[in-house]
Amino acid sequence: MTLRASRLAGRTVPVTGGRSRPRGSADAEGRLAVAMLSPAVLLVGAVALVPVLYTLYLSFHDASVAETGPYNGLANYRALLDDPDFITASANTAVFTAVSVVLEFGIGLAAALALHRRFRARGLVRSAVLVPWAFPVVVSALMWRLMLQDQVGIVPYLARQIGFGDSSLLSDQHSLMIASIGVDVWKTTPFVTLLLLAGLQTIPEELNEAALVDGAGPLVRLWRITLPMLKPAILVALLFRTLEAWSVYDLFWVMSDRQLESLSTYVYRTVRISELAFAKGTAAAVLVFLSSIVIALIYMRTLRSDPGEQD
Repeated sequence: MTLRASRLAGRTVPVTGGRSRPRGSADAEGRLAVAMLSPAVLLVGAVALVPVLYTLYLSFHDASVAETGPYNGLANYRALLDDPDFITASANTAVFTAVSVVLEFGIGLAAALALHRRFRARGLVRSAVLVPWAFPVVVSALMWRLMLQDQVGIVPYLARQIGFGDSSLLSDQHSLMIASIGVDVWKTTPFVTLLLLAGLQTIPEELNEAALVDGAGPLVRLWRITLPMLKPAILVALLFRTLEAWSVYDLFWVMSDRQLESLSTYVYRTVRISELAFAKGTAAAVLVFLSSIVIALIYMRTLRSDPGEQD
């Protein structure tokens, strides 16, 4: 045991250092932590896990709002695959998710790189970029829908003034999908920019300075230094945005006046009482939940930051 001398009140007092904590004390702290966390874990499990398991149970039965009904195996899932509305909703959701996330990541990365540079009024510009993200989804969708209306919208008026014709911007499913993607990109790109900008600020400047001294150009530094160091932030941004886009609901129905179908709107429409398709709706809800888990696992597998963690 080593002794260190410390002066206290005019006398030398031996101070003991390097003593480890008794094992019994550590075990007691562990039991106390488990006892304190158990109520919260049980509550979260009751609120989140029980409904999921019950929905999974109902998806294998001919369930209705009033009763569980008899077991019917995979009949509900086969009925989904034969339903053209479900196929349309799945295709709309996949296209919306893929296109919007790609655009948001590309624009968000470019904006984050620009905002990471030093320039005058940088703080003001950063604050202004976040303004679209502050609007609720319903407000953003309704605002853009009014601006895209044929009779009163400013966008069709400007299009007519510059000679783009009188075609309606919200006349069919394709134009509604394009408009919905545009609104989503406008609103949520600032969120991606914010996450990537936070990741850029954690990269040491010495790495870029050393690469610059070695003669590396901007693209080489971006590909060899910035993007590999930015993987954790990219994972968070893509995971959050993909899962949110995959569950799109309010944006579709507000922009299209319930004409554009997504997986979430399909689940709502089939489980409500007036549709009398409760069993098929529970199966659709289970597929949405499982597909979200698969998406999250794919991202975590592909973008994990440490290559040595790969199996």
